[in-house]
Amino acid sequence: MRSGNPNHLGAFSDNAGTSFAIWSSGAEAVDLCIFDKLGNESRFALQRAEGYVWHGYLAGIGSGTAYGYRMHGPWNPSAGLWFNHNKLLLDPNTHALTDNFKYHPSLFAYQTDSQFGGGETNLINELDSAPFVAKSVVSNIGFRDFARPKIPWSETVIYEAHVRGLTAKNLAIPENERGTYKALGHKSVIEHFKRLGITTLELLPIHEFMTEPAIQSRGRINHWGYNPIAFSQPHRAYAATSNPILELQNAIDTLHEAGIEVILDVVFNHTAEGGEHGPSLSFKGIDNRAYYRLTADGKYEDFTGCGNTVEARNPYTVRMITDSLRWWSEVIGVDGFRFDLATALTRQSRKVKTSAALMSAITSDPTLRELKLIAEPWDAAPGGYALGGFHSPWREWNDRYRDTIRTFWLEDNARKSTSGVRELASRISGSSDYFPTRGPSASINFITAHDGFTMKDLVHYESKHNEANEEQNRDGSDQNRSWNIGVEGPTDDLSITTLRERLHRSLMATLLLSAGVPMITMGDEQGRSQAGSNNAYSLPLDFDYVSSNPGEADFDGGWALSWTLDDAARELLETTALLTTLRKMNPLLTRPEFFTGTKSVVTDRKDLAWFDCDGNEITETEWDNSERATLSYYIENSDPTAHSLLVILHAGQHAHQVTLPSEPWATHLHRVLNTENSGKLMGTSDSFPAGAQLEIAPLSVHVFLVSR
Repeated sequence: MRSGNPNHLGAFSDNAGTSFAIWSSGAEAVDLCIFDKLGNESRFALQRAEGYVWHGYLAGIGSGTAYGYRMHGPWNPSAGLWFNHNKLLLDPNTHALTDNFKYHPSLFAYQTDSQFGGGETNLINELDSAPFVAKSVVSNIGFRDFARPKIPWSETVIYEAHVRGLTAKNLAIPENERGTYKALGHKSVIEHFKRLGITTLELLPIHEFMTEPAIQSRGRINHWGYNPIAFSQPHRAYAATSNPILELQNAIDTLHEAGIEVILDVVFNHTAEGGEHGPSLSFKGIDNRAYYRLTADGKYEDFTGCGNTVEARNPYTVRMITDSLRWWSEVIGVDGFRFDLATALTRQSRKVKTSAALMSAITSDPTLRELKLIAEPWDAAPGGYALGGFHSPWREWNDRYRDTIRTFWLEDNARKSTSGVRELASRISGSSDYFPTRGPSASINFITAHDGFTMKDLVHYESKHNEANEEQNRDGSDQNRSWNIGVEGPTDDLSITTLRERLHRSLMATLLLSAGVPMITMGDEQGRSQAGSNNAYSLPLDFDYVSSNPGEADFDGGWALSWTLDDAARELLETTALLTTLRKMNPLLTRPEFFTGTKSVVTDRKDLAWFDCDGNEITETEWDNSERATLSYYIENSDPTAHSLLVILHAGQHAHQVTLPSEPWATHLHRVLNTENSGKLMGTSDSFPAGAQLEIAPLSVHVFLVSR
């Protein structure tokens, strides 16, 4: 052992050996533990450099070597000090692991009377955890050059998907590759995205993650992956081969060649170590007070609902996170990140400050600031809501868009009330009240996400059905703003089924014909159902599912996308594809700036205009009419040789008479979409002169190409 390189945290090998470096401000000594192929352990004392970096260099050690750390220091949980050299700890900067963790009493730093914690946290546990934990592995994978698609935000259409759920039922893919990284680049997957007009694939977490002890004790696993333990390691269970890094790189390269970006949902706000009763696997044992937010008496501040909150005010935590982001972008090749519970990473004492150290570090980094950066602008504790509070180049999940669209189409009908259309117009036009300086592309518009009902379930259920999670249906939100149209769950009543399918198409049309960046949740384009679960994060403990049976039903609440479509699913798919085509046809709909709503001197028309049911522009007084359930809007095409768009939204439960606008807005209109029917292009019989009167079906959207 000789001096390593303290400027490079992690393990870096050259032709002769490997340099190791780890940061800990509270440790009094650090042992590097090297394991041979038989599991025999050798320990080497590291030396401390300026800035509390412990480092060393071992000759003859190369890629593939298993290692870990043992930290020596004070044991005082009431002061937040959990140093226990009996616990083998992961390198926070590792890019590869040996095997899985196995929950065992030895994983806990304190003495415990059960396998999953719950013991005395003031008594040190001297059991050696090395036989039961994954080891870090020395890897030597360098940065790469990429030909990124670099889709402008204004043209972006996001598809949120789960790696395993996306392809596990795709029979066009070899059975042993379904549900893996390799399958992401399969021809059939790319064809599906291209048909839908998807530009950007957003993957649910693929950091190495674990199932929480409490969830495992109920016979379930964490399916979504929002419980990370290694921020720079691809989750190995999603790999078809023994090399998940290479497999993921190849898949992303293939998607890039097809013009499709890949962004990751990243969970830096908490870790799988939980609170006081959680295991000691890495950060807790390395420097608990530095990596986690603690109160003065050593208790964990929990802004995430997961037991701990990562201490993003610490410069070395910021460094670890930015190192991870650069690794995913420059080695793996991803094009951006969506930050789960982003405000938990920006809290100062308790108040949210969106220009905090981590966000400033990311936006000042010349590599990271060029990527797509999305914030979930809230966390799980009071005072953590900050929609509109981030700065360029950040975009934000817009839950006000979600809630407003659901209220207009669903909740008002379920309550037999109306809320009017004023806020609906604000959301459709890009939410300028929240993003006044960043333009409509700052808003990530979504009606559904992984967390909550699917779009199909929004029109099938008014109550959550999360019993499968074994939490007595206490989990998941009670505020769904959904409408079952009179029957909870599936029904054979054709009249209800017809309305549900129409309403589903109307929701999708609203999403894709709004200003802002639309996000489609996996399966919403064809009617995936989670059987009423609005918190489908867990699956059975023995889950290991890759089926070759095309007739096998969705298991445990529709966790996977079906690739065998019935007529209703195909029609919905056609509608979605048509809508993304219409979106691309009108450059003003995807403009990076807000609509001005002012008339052109040349054309005497506005770039955006709103109409009442008589074909007249809505007056200020009429905007305040809370009984209005119909809204029409006109979007001028900046190309004078191309058609403009007129969109009519009618959320009423009865047919309604609407007069189409006349000159100067239009001379002739051709209806290209009527969600009362399927998503096929309408025929010539659906052409109308300006000022024509139409009877609009309940719960429908109508889209017209406008000739002027």
